[in-house]
Amino acid sequence: MRLESNKTLMIRNKILGGAVPWICLPMVAEDRDILLHQANDILGYQPDALEWRVDKFEAVRNVDDVLAALDELRKTIGDVPLIFTCRIIDEGGFQEIAENDRLELMEAVIASGMVDLVDTEICNGERMIRVLKKTCSGTAVKLILSYHNFDETPEESFIVDKLCQAAKLGGDVAKAAVMPQNYGDVLTLLRATYKARTELLEIPIITMSMGEKGGITRIAGGLFGSDLTFALGQASSAPGQIYIGDVRKAWEVLPYGDS
Repeated sequence: MRLESNKTLMIRNKILGGAVPWICLPMVAEDRDILLHQANDILGYQPDALEWRVDKFEAVRNVDDVLAALDELRKTIGDVPLIFTCRIIDEGGFQEIAENDRLELMEAVIASGMVDLVDTEICNGERMIRVLKKTCSGTAVKLILSYHNFDETPEESFIVDKLCQAAKLGGDVAKAAVMPQNYGDVLTLLRATYKARTELLEIPIITMSMGEKGGITRIAGGLFGSDLTFALGQASSAPGQIYIGDVRKAWEVLPYGDS
């Protein structure tokens, strides 16, 4: 059996952190029509969750436009859990968006009740994270606090510290994604995940080693404690994502329960 999270999250009648990791498919769209087309297309793959990478959205600075698109998206996807992500450009975002604009947008989206998780970076600092935690309070929305490095894989201790920092700052889920230069780096990410899961963290964890070399972590990461993997349905949001059908086929030989 895989390493489950000590503290699981119940999100729209689905358990995050349980016996089987989630498969999440990203939506990366410039406008509402493309977004809804992507959603309709990837729903056929029956993912556990969807992620809207709103930082690709051309109207991202217009909160009303985003909320209108989100309303249609929620009607389209029904009760499929939805992660809302406005990624900063320094950690893989598609465009530069001012901090105040990102904060205003995320507060409005959380208050709307139309998303289930919001992903924001640890490097945004305690003030922004504190505001987002307060906004989430009293709602069903959970906060993913994340770290991304598209250049390299830091030392194991650094990755573990980032995951622990996410928990200390109040994250409901801790996430780390790093870029390997070799297969040793992939092992570093998996060791960090295992250590965080078995010794330090009780909340759900999402980790991955990106790029072609890191592909194995998107398939087997759950055995080491990662509770969600991002796969490819139609649009990729990060290098190394694997087609969802191939992920599921690989999982047939792994001890993931009823995957």
